[in-house]
Amino acid sequence: MMTVIEDPDHVGSFLNASELKIPFSDTVKYCILAVSVILLLVALCILAWQIFRCFSHSYFTYTQDSMNSDLLYLEEKPSTEKNYSAPGMKVENQTTQSHRLSRCLSQTWFSSSETSMSDVNFEEQKTNKKVLGSLRFSVFFDRLESRLVICVLQAEGLSDSGEATSMQPFVKVRLMKAGLEGTAKRSLKKERGEESPSTLWAVLQEWDTRIVKGSDKALFGDEFSFILQETKNILHHLKLRMEVRDFDKFSRQTLLGEVNLPLKHLDISFPLVLQEDLQAPQKDLVGEVLLSLKFLPTSQRLEVGLLKIRTAFPNICSDAALYAKISVQCNQSKLKPQKTSAVVRSAVTVFNEVLIFLLPDFAVDQCKILVSVYETCTDAKSSRSLIGHLCVGKDRNLEDEHWTLMLRSIRQPVAKWHALLI
Repeated sequence: MMTVIEDPDHVGSFLNASELKIPFSDTVKYCILAVSVILLLVALCILAWQIFRCFSHSYFTYTQDSMNSDLLYLEEKPSTEKNYSAPGMKVENQTTQSHRLSRCLSQTWFSSSETSMSDVNFEEQKTNKKVLGSLRFSVFFDRLESRLVICVLQAEGLSDSGEATSMQPFVKVRLMKAGLEGTAKRSLKKERGEESPSTLWAVLQEWDTRIVKGSDKALFGDEFSFILQETKNILHHLKLRMEVRDFDKFSRQTLLGEVNLPLKHLDISFPLVLQEDLQAPQKDLVGEVLLSLKFLPTSQRLEVGLLKIRTAFPNICSDAALYAKISVQCNQSKLKPQKTSAVVRSAVTVFNEVLIFLLPDFAVDQCKILVSVYETCTDAKSSRSLIGHLCVGKDRNLEDEHWTLMLRSIRQPVAKWHALLI
């Protein structure tokens, strides 16, 4: 037999360990238990919500894709109607095809409406939401020499104090003369019920001041002069447009604000010093462009025809010529731009040129046609100046009338006048 000898000290320590208790009261224990249960319930609720969102998103995506595919191929399925065609030939109703194309484009536009799309504004610069600052300048008309003198003095309060050190302001000065009334703008005003006519403006001359670095109170002191050919009531048809911009060497300059000053109400027989607050930029009508659009859905080809450009009057330069740079933007991608040939400028410059662009598949609903018109001289090919620009196409919020007519007239050219703005 084996004899088991128990140690009394070891037995006592075991009994003491079994009698140990957590040094917390029952209230604290129940509070900890309640908090744990609450956290568990919250975690379960979050998990259930995430599972619900995941299944809902998957179902919506599947439904949208199936709806788009049904719309795309609904009318391409063989039908059992009595109307039929001979083998190897395809007879399609023009109205049916246009309607089907419009529905497909609308669904494609809806499915990608949440994507961000940057607006290309040609030579147009970005404008601050809040226009700050003022511009001080002087105007003088010397009647003996028929010379108009403009002096840009100072720009103040262009930005907040935190951005003053990074600014490089300068002023672009344009001397503009009023011409005839524009037919494109006049028809637009008539459709909207407005009676005020729009006027075609022409830029006689433009200048740039020097760049002042690192200050929101820029002192310029630049003086410009222009000799007027006509002196009788010439000031009644002139205005100054001064744009204050922030220079950026590696990108487009930011347009901070502008001052529009008609000269017909001013007595500038002596130097007149003025200080005007900067206003939000506005566009001026400088011409009209007759465009022709034609879309071929089978080959995804867009034909842009530049027919005519109408301006207020020819420029002072006798050998001036006009050409247009046309580019197409589809789904945030810009196609390779194309240029027309240079044509001698006149009151109505005739081009009659057609440029062809190959579009990506199913991207015609988000296309924009960008047209920029430039003036150049035949004796100096390197120098050019922007006359104006226009945009045709379908935006996120609106659709151009010309674009709608093009989609309704598949494979047929549609011509329409457009306003040329600057």
